Amino acid sequence: MDKTLNILLIEDDMIEIMKFNRTISQLQLNHNVIEANNGEDALKILEKKDELPDIILLDLNMPKINGIEFLGILKNDDVLKYIPIIILTTSSNQKDLLECYKVGIAGYVLKPLKYEDYVTKMERLLAYWSINELKQV
Repeated sequence: MDKTLNILLIEDDMIEIMKFNRTISQLQLNHNVIEANNGEDALKILEKKDELPDIILLDLNMPKINGIEFLGILKNDDVLKYIPIIILTTSSNQKDLLECYKVGIAGYVLKPLKYEDYVTKMERLLAYWSINELKQV
Protein backbone atom coordinates (compact mmCIF):
# COMPACT_ATOMS: atom_id res chain seq x y z
CA MET A 1 0.00 0.00 0.00
CA ASP A 2 1.21 3.51 -0.76
CA LYS A 3 2.36 5.48 2.23
CA THR A 4 0.97 8.75 3.48
CA LEU A 5 3.44 11.56 2.83
CA ASN A 6 4.24 14.58 4.92
CA ILE A 7 4.59 17.28 2.27
CA LEU A 8 6.05 20.72 2.85
CA LEU A 9 4.60 23.03 0.20
CA ILE A 10 6.60 26.25 -0.11
CA GLU A 11 4.52 28.63 -2.19
CA ASP A 12 3.77 32.35 -1.90
CA ASP A 13 0.71 32.37 -4.18
CA MET A 14 -2.46 31.61 -2.18
CA ILE A 15 -4.29 30.49 -5.34
CA GLU A 16 -1.56 27.89 -6.00
CA ILE A 17 -1.83 26.65 -2.40
CA MET A 18 -5.61 26.35 -2.73
CA LYS A 19 -5.20 24.54 -6.07
CA PHE A 20 -2.77 22.04 -4.54
CA ASN A 21 -5.02 21.36 -1.53
CA ARG A 22 -8.07 21.02 -3.79
CA THR A 23 -6.16 18.52 -5.93
CA ILE A 24 -5.18 16.44 -2.87
CA SER A 25 -8.78 16.27 -1.71
CA GLN A 26 -10.17 15.67 -5.22
CA LEU A 27 -7.79 12.72 -5.63
CA GLN A 28 -8.78 11.54 -2.12
CA LEU A 29 -5.17 11.37 -0.99
CA ASN A 30 -4.43 11.29 2.73
CA HIS A 31 -1.15 13.18 2.56
CA ASN A 32 -0.40 15.77 5.24
CA VAL A 33 0.34 19.16 3.71
CA ILE A 34 2.31 21.73 5.67
CA GLU A 35 2.29 25.17 4.07
CA ALA A 36 4.98 27.83 4.10
CA ASN A 37 4.52 31.10 2.25
CA ASN A 38 8.22 31.75 1.74
CA GLY A 39 11.67 30.30 2.33
CA GLU A 40 12.07 31.96 5.74
CA ASP A 41 8.85 30.42 7.06
CA ALA A 42 9.91 27.05 5.66
CA LEU A 43 13.29 27.24 7.41
CA LYS A 44 11.51 27.97 10.72
CA ILE A 45 9.38 24.84 10.21
CA LEU A 46 12.44 22.75 9.26
CA GLU A 47 14.76 23.94 12.03
CA LYS A 48 12.66 22.14 14.64
CA LYS A 49 13.82 18.89 13.01
CA ASP A 50 11.40 16.83 15.10
CA GLU A 51 8.88 16.15 12.33
CA LEU A 52 10.54 16.60 8.98
CA PRO A 53 8.61 16.32 5.72
CA ASP A 54 9.07 13.33 3.42
CA ILE A 55 9.25 15.65 0.41
CA ILE A 56 9.38 19.38 -0.24
CA LEU A 57 7.53 21.02 -3.12
CA LEU A 58 9.26 24.31 -3.77
CA ASP A 59 8.26 27.31 -5.88
CA LEU A 60 11.27 29.16 -7.32
CA ASN A 61 10.00 32.73 -7.51
CA MET A 62 9.37 33.84 -3.95
CA PRO A 63 10.00 36.95 -1.87
CA LYS A 64 12.71 37.13 0.83
CA ILE A 65 14.66 33.94 0.01
CA ASN A 66 14.13 32.70 -3.55
CA GLY A 67 13.95 28.99 -4.35
CA ILE A 68 17.56 28.63 -5.46
CA GLU A 69 18.89 30.39 -2.32
CA PHE A 70 16.64 28.15 -0.21
CA LEU A 71 18.04 25.05 -1.94
CA GLY A 72 21.58 26.18 -1.15
CA ILE A 73 20.75 26.57 2.56
CA LEU A 74 19.10 23.12 2.74
CA LYS A 75 21.87 21.30 0.91
CA ASN A 76 24.42 22.67 3.41
CA ASP A 77 22.55 21.13 6.35
CA ASP A 78 23.65 17.60 7.36
CA VAL A 79 20.09 16.50 8.15
CA LEU A 80 17.92 18.52 5.76
CA LYS A 81 20.00 17.77 2.66
CA TYR A 82 18.45 14.29 2.43
CA ILE A 83 14.88 15.50 2.01
CA PRO A 84 13.86 15.17 -1.66
CA ILE A 85 13.03 18.57 -3.12
CA ILE A 86 10.80 18.87 -6.17
CA ILE A 87 10.64 22.24 -7.86
CA LEU A 88 7.07 23.18 -8.78
CA THR A 89 7.26 26.27 -10.95
CA THR A 90 6.08 28.19 -13.99
CA SER A 91 9.70 28.88 -14.98
CA SER A 92 10.93 26.89 -17.97
CA ASN A 93 14.16 28.93 -17.85
CA GLN A 94 17.03 26.55 -18.67
CA LYS A 95 19.39 28.48 -16.38
CA ASP A 96 17.04 27.90 -13.41
CA LEU A 97 16.68 24.24 -14.35
CA LEU A 98 20.45 23.72 -14.55
CA GLU A 99 21.07 25.67 -11.31
CA CYS A 100 18.54 23.51 -9.43
CA TYR A 101 19.95 20.21 -10.69
CA LYS A 102 23.48 21.41 -9.84
CA VAL A 103 22.41 21.95 -6.22
CA GLY A 104 20.79 18.50 -6.14
CA ILE A 105 17.03 18.49 -6.57
CA ALA A 106 14.91 15.37 -7.01
CA GLY A 107 12.72 16.80 -9.77
CA TYR A 108 11.63 19.86 -11.71
CA VAL A 109 7.94 20.07 -12.61
CA LEU A 110 6.35 22.83 -14.66
CA LYS A 111 2.93 23.91 -13.43
CA PRO A 112 0.49 23.46 -16.31
CA LEU A 113 -2.05 26.20 -16.99
CA LYS A 114 -5.08 23.90 -17.26
CA TYR A 115 -6.39 22.62 -13.93
CA GLU A 116 -7.06 19.11 -15.32
CA ASP A 117 -3.42 18.86 -16.46
CA TYR A 118 -2.27 20.08 -13.05
CA VAL A 119 -4.32 17.38 -11.29
CA THR A 120 -2.86 14.68 -13.56
CA LYS A 121 0.71 15.88 -12.96
CA MET A 122 0.25 16.06 -9.18
CA GLU A 123 -1.37 12.63 -9.09
CA ARG A 124 1.63 11.09 -10.91
CA LEU A 125 4.17 13.04 -8.86
CA LEU A 126 2.65 12.09 -5.51
CA ALA A 127 2.07 8.46 -6.58
CA TYR A 128 5.77 8.15 -7.37
CA TRP A 129 6.91 9.61 -4.05
CA SER A 130 4.43 7.56 -2.03
CA ILE A 131 5.94 4.30 -3.35
CA ASN A 132 9.53 5.54 -3.29
CA GLU A 133 11.78 4.40 -0.45
CA LEU A 134 12.57 7.54 1.51
CA LYS A 135 15.46 7.98 3.91
CA GLN A 136 14.23 8.52 7.44
CA VAL A 137 16.09 11.59 8.70
